[in-house]
Amino acid sequence: MDLPLLPPLAPMLAKPLRTLPEGWLYDPKWDGFRSIVFRDGDEVELGSRNVKPLTRYFPELVEAMKRDLPERCVVDGEIIVATRDGRRLDFEALQQRIHPADSRVRLLAGQTPAAFVAFDLLALGDEDLTGMPFSARRARLEEALSGVGTSGLGGSVHLTPLTDDPQVAMRWFTELEGAGLDGIIAKDPDAPYQPDKRVMTKLKHERTADCVVAGYRVHKSGDDALGSMLLGLYDERGVLNSVGVAASFTMARRRELLAELQPLVTTFEGHPWDWAAHLEGERTPRKNEQSRWAAGKDLSFVPLRPERVVEVRYDYLEGERFRHTAQFVRWRPDRDPGSCTYEQLELPVDHDLSSVLGVRG
Repeated sequence: MDLPLLPPLAPMLAKPLRTLPEGWLYDPKWDGFRSIVFRDGDEVELGSRNVKPLTRYFPELVEAMKRDLPERCVVDGEIIVATRDGRRLDFEALQQRIHPADSRVRLLAGQTPAAFVAFDLLALGDEDLTGMPFSARRARLEEALSGVGTSGLGGSVHLTPLTDDPQVAMRWFTELEGAGLDGIIAKDPDAPYQPDKRVMTKLKHERTADCVVAGYRVHKSGDDALGSMLLGLYDERGVLNSVGVAASFTMARRRELLAELQPLVTTFEGHPWDWAAHLEGERTPRKNEQSRWAAGKDLSFVPLRPERVVEVRYDYLEGERFRHTAQFVRWRPDRDPGSCTYEQLELPVDHDLSSVLGVRG
């Protein structure tokens, strides 16, 4: 490649805040794989958050970049996959696109095609734009991508919406969650692009739920500390479903929690979850399975009598599970485990993903 910026390049990052800064520019926070795209003619490379290339996993996007991006450019954005009806983001389907077999990659490219949502322009032709203010880079990006977003969602390039009105941004914050977006990013219009620096801000959904603690995993450092709590919620049939984990603790607190949970340790006989597997996207754990995402990863857990209730903080529900790791808030000895159901959760209003991007046709 012969570009003013070359891979690998770490993306600019955002730090969490509870309010939006005034006088900034705001765009939706997409829930996908962050990617900086480098195009030099027929050469295309899709970088990632950890600067490892994603190119081989998304052949349909490589073709879309050749069709929709300028001949020589570097563009920051997000790789996303939509549900089959195109109404919301499907992160689980996106995760499944990372597969070692080329035949599987090609199959999934046709079955669950990805799209790329662009939100920053870092280089164009021979010009490095990273020193320019964001407002100027955005104007150049809009000009460069003036014709995209008209050929459907999957396998194409789109320009993310942007506003300078905080009231519009907060409306997006509320409405677009139903399409699978998970917040708002705020950007200083005068700031240059700063790779690997947390100079943007993000506002994410944050809610609490009371969950049953049905098991735990030990910490990777050894068996004297807790690694994560396995959380459950009861559905309308009275079945305890695996909904996620709580895992962010200091080492001292991990040791305390492990001791606290020992009186509840039981066997798998009669336990709601019959074996040590905890797979993302599953209603309940399955026997003798390993992680789809980390080959050889031990998913075994210590079963607990489902008698203790914990309040956790979470951002949103994807299907029947928390999308991200939940945060421990406090024990709830006043709550009956049987009352920990999905009914307590706030569900976002349904919203069509296509309308977010203004897709036509």
